[in-house]
Amino acid sequence: MINVDYLIVGSGLTGAVIARALADAGREVLVVDRRSHMGGNVHDHAHPSGIRIHTYGPHYFRTSSDRIWEFVNRFSPFYRYEAALLSEVEGELAQWPIAGSFIKKLVGERWEPEFKGQPANFEEAALGLMPRRVYELFIKEYNEKQWGVPSNTLAARLCTRFDVRLDDEPRLKPDCKHQGIPELGYAGLMEGMLRGIPVLLNFDYLKHRDSVRARRLTVFTGPIDEFFGFDLGRLHYRGQRRVHEYLPEVDRAQPCGQVNNPTHAGGPHIRTLEWKHMMRPDLAARIRGTVLTREITYSPDEPSAYEYPFPDDHNQRLYQRYRERADALANVLLCGRLGEYRYFDMDQAIARAMVLAERVLADASVVGNVDALPAV
Repeated sequence: MINVDYLIVGSGLTGAVIARALADAGREVLVVDRRSHMGGNVHDHAHPSGIRIHTYGPHYFRTSSDRIWEFVNRFSPFYRYEAALLSEVEGELAQWPIAGSFIKKLVGERWEPEFKGQPANFEEAALGLMPRRVYELFIKEYNEKQWGVPSNTLAARLCTRFDVRLDDEPRLKPDCKHQGIPELGYAGLMEGMLRGIPVLLNFDYLKHRDSVRARRLTVFTGPIDEFFGFDLGRLHYRGQRRVHEYLPEVDRAQPCGQVNNPTHAGGPHIRTLEWKHMMRPDLAARIRGTVLTREITYSPDEPSAYEYPFPDDHNQRLYQRYRERADALANVLLCGRLGEYRYFDMDQAIARAMVLAERVLADASVVGNVDALPAV
């Protein structure tokens, strides 16, 4: 039996930030993770060519918080990278988010959104931003490939993750003060964040929870429904299969790092990634060839493959039933993207974990309703 004051289950951003804060405060901490590497989905690895691949899809770090920026720079310096994406539509590459000039070219100068009023679902929310023709080219089939269901069954709140750029601004997040990618890679960033903290890899806590005990608190960052043995039913998640292709004789295959493939006619994948664009330019220039990755969404059965909580009302209701049980547990905190069944950007995950760590260190009620925390 392993005994420790604070047990952190999962070494992704939420678990690692909480572990770091506790360790910095002199607390006894152990981190366990069922994967063979630290960092959860915030991980990357080197292709034999030397090209750095983000193992679980592209990670563009951005934040306007000086505190969060200073925190991550403790563990790795960052080089500037501001993502600018394209979408393949009707045989050409168009800016994403959608440029106002492209809409004018497609449907005329005097365009207006298709839908007016309070949207009841994702499709109506998207049509509240743009004409139907634009929605059908860029949005409808992309989200049906991403989620595997008709767009009008998805929640309207999903639409807040994109906009229409009337000023044709090409950068994905132009208003974020700090943007970049770790010079040490995401694996190096996460290893630095957990340096000096005991980490037990290849350890599935839910299969071996009788062999480890937290005297003060267990922080669980895995799927909330798995924690309870799925006894109320399974929450729906989406994951991605990633197919890598090395092109030894090609220096660059795309004009940017990410090209969305939003239509069914464009193939089963939703986007094509070219990692050399995301590397520091001087390092990328020394490498022969390029690597493309195509991402194909699916509904995984294995919890270790869960990536995206499903954005519909049915799953939110089921999550709330699990949440009520989680909040009633003594000395256990379920949190993070999978523990709270909520999508977080990286800076949002860090901000939320910082608040939780402060509550733990203050001996506040860490098992209270995490949904009552300030919005991020």
